[in-house]
Amino acid sequence: MKFLVIVLNKVECLEKLLTKFGKNKIPGATIIDSHGMAQMLEGHDELRFMASLRLLMNPAHKENKTIMMVLPDEKVDTVVRIVNEVTGGLDKPDTGILFTVPIDRVEGLETHA
Repeated sequence: MKFLVIVLNKVECLEKLLTKFGKNKIPGATIIDSHGMAQMLEGHDELRFMASLRLLMNPAHKENKTIMMVLPDEKVDTVVRIVNEVTGGLDKPDTGILFTVPIDRVEGLETHA
């Protein structure tokens, strides 16, 4: 099992991602609103310079979505493929990041591996 996290900067892709996950029998996910460190530092005078640099690079980017899910190992490649297809590729700037963490125990979750 894996804990898979996607920090999605291209929030306009969220609905399409979730739809494709469902069509590919990817189990449920938890989605939370999130903000990067630069967004949170905008209000601090001593760090305003860093935040202003972020605004120059991408003035429209205000928030992101963090998608978390627990997956059987064999579903991870499917999720990665879907995320890259829908977003245009995580290798593109300001798209997002994805990572996994091994899980050695899960309780309270139906698994259909």
